[in-house]
Amino acid sequence: MSLLLRAKCFQRLTISGFVRDLHREHRIATPQNFSNYESMKQDFKLEVPEYFNFAKDVLDQWTNMEMAGQRPSNPAFWWIDENGGEVRWSFEELGSLSRKFANILTETCSLEKGDRVIVILPKIPEWWLANVACLRTGTVLIPGTTQLTQKDLLYRLQTSKAKCIITDDSLAPAVDAVAPTCENLHFKLLVSQNSREGWGDLKEMMKHASDNHTCVMTKHDEMMAIYFTSGTTGPPKMIGHTHSSFGLGLSVNGRFWLDLTPSDVMWNTSDTGWAKSAWSSIFSPWIQGACVFVHHLPRFESTSILQTLSNFPITVFCSAPTAYRMLIQNDMSSYKFKSLNHCVSAGEPINPEVIEQWRNRTGLDIYEGYGQTETVLICGNFKGMKIKPGSMGKPSPAFDVKILDESGNILPPEQEGDIGIQALPNRPFGLFTHYVVVKAFIVLNPDYKSHDQEQLKKEIQDHVKRSTAPYKYPRKVEFIQELPKTISGKIKRNELKKKEWKTI
Repeated sequence: MSLLLRAKCFQRLTISGFVRDLHREHRIATPQNFSNYESMKQDFKLEVPEYFNFAKDVLDQWTNMEMAGQRPSNPAFWWIDENGGEVRWSFEELGSLSRKFANILTETCSLEKGDRVIVILPKIPEWWLANVACLRTGTVLIPGTTQLTQKDLLYRLQTSKAKCIITDDSLAPAVDAVAPTCENLHFKLLVSQNSREGWGDLKEMMKHASDNHTCVMTKHDEMMAIYFTSGTTGPPKMIGHTHSSFGLGLSVNGRFWLDLTPSDVMWNTSDTGWAKSAWSSIFSPWIQGACVFVHHLPRFESTSILQTLSNFPITVFCSAPTAYRMLIQNDMSSYKFKSLNHCVSAGEPINPEVIEQWRNRTGLDIYEGYGQTETVLICGNFKGMKIKPGSMGKPSPAFDVKILDESGNILPPEQEGDIGIQALPNRPFGLFTHYVVVKAFIVLNPDYKSHDQEQLKKEIQDHVKRSTAPYKYPRKVEFIQELPKTISGKIKRNELKKKEWKTI
């Protein structure tokens, strides 16, 4: 068994003795997309085609169904803000606007398939358009949280070698401060009501862009997006996802854990900088043809969240356990959640007391899910399953999951251990491709061919650390006989990338 992930499972204790200050009838959750857990595991099969692009093969297909009257009248995207602003797009409108954005990337910014684009925006409609535009152009999306500092921006720009960045007024000054040291950065797009020297005005460009754009052909295993980890144990790592690992892999989230249909309205409160936003604000709901709902708030406000859940026809709600804890501290007796029928949680363990109090006040359970930036849903509580306090459920149908000891041996039931995912001989398609690291391919001068290669690697890495920023050093070094080159003498970097990926 190949252990791709090792995540400690800590036992959680039930907290008893709290007062039930409000009781509502418990609503039994009936799955819409499966009969029970056993049938879900047995029936789950997904073919991975050679070519796949989420914009063309999913979003545009929903547009066709919408135009043929084969989808409910739900919008595909529904956005509101604290000032009463509102945006509603059908799949057809989402397609038209994202094609305009795609033309800006390819024509105005001269970006090509495989070029990397950093997108750091709050929860505004342009963030969703940027995601879909990158899919249509085959450019590699790199999202970032708006809380990044100038140092963080420098690290991400230099490490990713991004050619374009898209952001707003809040981060534009920090980008300008570091841009002179980012040699790969050629284009800067600003989402703002104001213009800024050296930046393209995206809102103005969208007014004049054509929506005539042909989606590029992308193979299912080509790079689609790169997510930076939080960097809690060292410099943030770049995690690469392909067009199929999220574009197809997250069907397990949308179909089973979120249990979505085209009639549903899905609200996920995650920040746009993290993979959870890709999980539940883009791929999972749109795979199922559901509506993505967004409430743009400058900060988390419990009363605003509760009012929104009460006033809008939101059927599925996803938020972090911390948010649920804040929500139950309010007097919820005046709120009526008429449409809400499914609540899920991820990101950290949820306290059983929170689940119990939420159930007492809404009549709904909270179904916990667990996964990582590197994966889709690994395990979770699914509709129809009895929720056990302190348990995060059963394995998702996407993976063969076992609980293992430190030596990789399968543990018996009731034993605490590590989560292990079977990755060989058949690699699950819901996994990330690999960690994107700096690798150096080096042709040795004849005088050095007899030297100890491991010692040479260390000397080269140490030299780069001393000569440049420490994080720029090549994590991997390979000595080769010659570099592949074009007739004009340019290095064929794509061939080197393919050579590296075949070893993973």
